[in-house]
Amino acid sequence: MSRPIAYVRWALAALFACVSAPAFAADTPVDTDYTLHDFKFHTGEVMPELRVHVTTIGNPKGEPVLILHGTNGTGRSMLAPSFAGALFGPGQPLDSSRYFIILPDAIGAGHSSKPSDGLHAKFPVYDYADMVQAQYRVVTEALGVHHLRLVIGNSMGGMQTWMWGEAYPGFMDALVPMASQPTEMSSRNWMMRRMYVQSIRDDPAYQGGEYTTQPPSLRLATVMFGIATSGGTLAYQAAAPTGDKADAFVDAQLAAKFTLDANDTIYQWQSSRDYNAAPELEHITAHLLAINSADDERNPPETGTMTRSLKLVKHAGLLLIPASAETRGHGTTMLAHFYAKPLAAFLTAIPHAK
Repeated sequence: MSRPIAYVRWALAALFACVSAPAFAADTPVDTDYTLHDFKFHTGEVMPELRVHVTTIGNPKGEPVLILHGTNGTGRSMLAPSFAGALFGPGQPLDSSRYFIILPDAIGAGHSSKPSDGLHAKFPVYDYADMVQAQYRVVTEALGVHHLRLVIGNSMGGMQTWMWGEAYPGFMDALVPMASQPTEMSSRNWMMRRMYVQSIRDDPAYQGGEYTTQPPSLRLATVMFGIATSGGTLAYQAAAPTGDKADAFVDAQLAAKFTLDANDTIYQWQSSRDYNAAPELEHITAHLLAINSADDERNPPETGTMTRSLKLVKHAGLLLIPASAETRGHGTTMLAHFYAKPLAAFLTAIPHAK
């Protein structure tokens, strides 16, 4: 998605009653912290020890699949029933008895190194290229994997999937970027991110990142950003067709459990500022299936940017999920029942690297 904030996701699920898929195979997820030594960021700053947390599931001898989460998500967030329940089970597209599923926490998120660990606003400024570099080093150096069957990612993870195909062509058979475009971070997508970040920084309680309690703006800005950029127009209309119901929805968001950190949030959303995979699209050699929703608030298909971009990729196609009261705008691609069958057909048709 870049995923809506955790409590926004919770409220959407409760109010919209998202379809619940069967549980995935009863493999126990394994969580491991890896340390990358002397990690050099795009700014030139070096971190002597960068922690990257990884959740794995499935057969370690199976075909490796890398799954990348959205902004403010974690590797474990991709184990949600609406996603994993439609993909990881027996006979499903990414059956965990056949595949070795790798779910890293991005830099700045989950249990990986992040500002709230102690450096606060002095944490190195990172971007998506830094995240991809860290993911690659963990996959190759820590896990000893040197070829992936698939890289699939959602929102931020989708944007990073485009970057994986460009930075490491030939390293994977297939790419499935979801809820994303390869084009420069711009238009409403960046405008809303900038306003989200700036509203927190401009709060006097932020204190340059050295606050002792979370700035009040963080909660309000988070709810506003989540509603404005994810959820789906038709779904919101169905859930809140009157002013009273709309107020009740907002009240539920503002009252929900809140665990975000202001510095982590600023870094997470600011990291997309220099994203632009468009200039290197011709370097992609893997087969690619882009999956987007027609009501995606951050990646509206009517701009035509995706269609133009795909013409530059040798083996590429687009699955555009039609908008409905059942889709969730930018959040649609976390509901894997919408595309599980086409994904399975796509993977079946792709040859394995020799």
